[in-house]
Amino acid sequence: MYIKEIKISNFRNFQEASVPFHEGVNVILGHNNTGKSNLLRAIGLVLGFSDGHRLGTSDIFYDTNVETLKLQSPRIQITLVLHRSEGEDLDSAEMGLFSGMMTDPTLSEEAELRYEFKLADTQEDNYKADVAEATTAKEIWKIIDHDYIRFYRSSRSGGNQAAGISVNDALGQIDFQFLDAIRDVSHDLYAGYNPLLRDVLNFFIDYSVKNDAEKTEDEIKEQLKTLRDNFVRQSAPLMHTLQSRLQNGKNVFLKYAVDTGATFNGAVPDFDGEVTENEMFAVLRMIIKYAIGIEVQATYNGLGYNNLIYMSLLLAKMQADSSITYMKRNAKVLTFLAVEECEAHLHPAMQYKFLQFLQDNKANGHVRQIFMTTHSTQIASAVKLDDLICLTSPKLGQIDVGYPRVIYNGNNANDVKSKQYVQRFLDATKADMFFANRLIFVEGVAEELLLPVFAKYLGKNLTDEHVLVVNMGGRYFNHFLKLFDTNNAYAINKKIVCLTDIDPCRKKNLPNADYEACYPYEYNIDTVNYNYMHHAETEVAQYASHPNIRFYRQDPMYGKTLEYDIMRENPNCELLLTDSVSNISEIKAMMAEQNLNDMIDKLRKSDTNTRIKTSIDASGWTDEEKRKAVLASRYLNSVSKGSNALELNVALMTNLEKPEADRIEFHVPQYIVDALTWLLS
Repeated sequence: MYIKEIKISNFRNFQEASVPFHEGVNVILGHNNTGKSNLLRAIGLVLGFSDGHRLGTSDIFYDTNVETLKLQSPRIQITLVLHRSEGEDLDSAEMGLFSGMMTDPTLSEEAELRYEFKLADTQEDNYKADVAEATTAKEIWKIIDHDYIRFYRSSRSGGNQAAGISVNDALGQIDFQFLDAIRDVSHDLYAGYNPLLRDVLNFFIDYSVKNDAEKTEDEIKEQLKTLRDNFVRQSAPLMHTLQSRLQNGKNVFLKYAVDTGATFNGAVPDFDGEVTENEMFAVLRMIIKYAIGIEVQATYNGLGYNNLIYMSLLLAKMQADSSITYMKRNAKVLTFLAVEECEAHLHPAMQYKFLQFLQDNKANGHVRQIFMTTHSTQIASAVKLDDLICLTSPKLGQIDVGYPRVIYNGNNANDVKSKQYVQRFLDATKADMFFANRLIFVEGVAEELLLPVFAKYLGKNLTDEHVLVVNMGGRYFNHFLKLFDTNNAYAINKKIVCLTDIDPCRKKNLPNADYEACYPYEYNIDTVNYNYMHHAETEVAQYASHPNIRFYRQDPMYGKTLEYDIMRENPNCELLLTDSVSNISEIKAMMAEQNLNDMIDKLRKSDTNTRIKTSIDASGWTDEEKRKAVLASRYLNSVSKGSNALELNVALMTNLEKPEADRIEFHVPQYIVDALTWLLS
């Protein structure tokens, strides 16, 4: 059995939510305040885990209207749906554990465990009477906190809602371990008297004997008893030596006892005892041995290193507690591990190692299901898409769940291809898309470098708005848009802008001819000999009214690429002439000419420039549009995209940092203005 789903009602920031899980490792992502930690605590509440915090008014979802609060006292309800594992026998220990809690006993596939935190039934009428005259929700919450929260009670049940089967015995056989994000485990590693370390040592002492498959259970018991008796016998001389050394001092001590009356009724204090392995664990200290021979106490290590050691001990204890051989009838039947911000204090390389460690423990059967929350892009990029669960919170109380596992249809060849591409594409940088609030998908490095500074020219800051620009390295938007297309109930709900070049193209009306790039002023000027096409026609139309995705590109009449549009909308801006631009002197001379013919005369003689002159003459554009188009064409043919974008970023930022009166005027291309306006609205 494994937890298939959790349903949460009115717990902290969850008003109503349903979150699916799968058997194995579940990695829960999301930006801050989306409920990742609360999700783990909700699981723990159902499974009987207590962190010492008693639920109170602040744990109940508080954005509830007055009418609802008057109708019924607010309550928390959490349900875990457990599902039969693939291939699991009906007579397995886990199935037996939940046999009375099946929602449909005839199928024996799913069971339910429920947790409820509610006002005692005997107080409900009093509550309704007291809040009847309240006019605001705040007033009612004060009444609850002052007069009624002390009457709230927790309860757990299983099976169908009507059945209400007690689950206390079952919970005793479920092991749920929770590691929160704020932890300093160093003191727990210091010595063997720590309960966790002591329990682990108890399990692993004489491990080879306990797991000797060639011996019967009685033979193992006898051998373990012999080993323990030998230890006591071997330690007896030490105890005798200790008693001898205490003899004289003990007489002095006993005199104090007599004087204080501690020998009442002839009772005389003395010392006796023997040493067992369990008692000797208290003198063990965990140390770290380095290859060069240095030994240091575990407490001297960094927090991250000790966290890893602690978690390894915790998993070892879970293995011990689930061992039927060791624990007999008290053995745990189901084991769950929840780790909040597992990357805490860990270097990226150690994060990868830790993730592999957890996956190996799942594969070895030591833990049935693992739940991890993380803000680590390293972990997000290292796990399979199927293991990710992405939480977003568009508004208070609404938690949307993105579940890539069900987004890509395994029976659809295009979905399979897209899933494989996304999995390969993700690295620590690209995985940031799961944590950002909004995304801009771009084709190349130029847009990636320039969009943040463009936003600043518009008075916006992409970092402050939690907007991430993702360089696709081409027109591969469709693979990723499936993750975010909210027409799918389990898509990741974020606003997405796709910026693509319109790139006008033409091909000759000949068999097997290919499309080749053309200039905007060449578009449709020779329909007899050429077919023409703009890129992204289908996508722009498809997403024109989409709830959370839009495509933006340059103007269909005048646009071509980003670089082309930058110059077309800034034909007099010498900021664009960075060091990496070739033909700077020629372009600068062209900028200085306001007359179209004089400017064209500045073009050097070349086949490319001859094509520009001929085509621009054939267009029906105004002289001003022709002038901007010729400059844009010459600029486009003179830039190296990557290096020029980096230099232009620096130049534009330097310009923006000047006093406003000293700045050179710069206009952000209109299609980018439109895109950012929609995205940030």
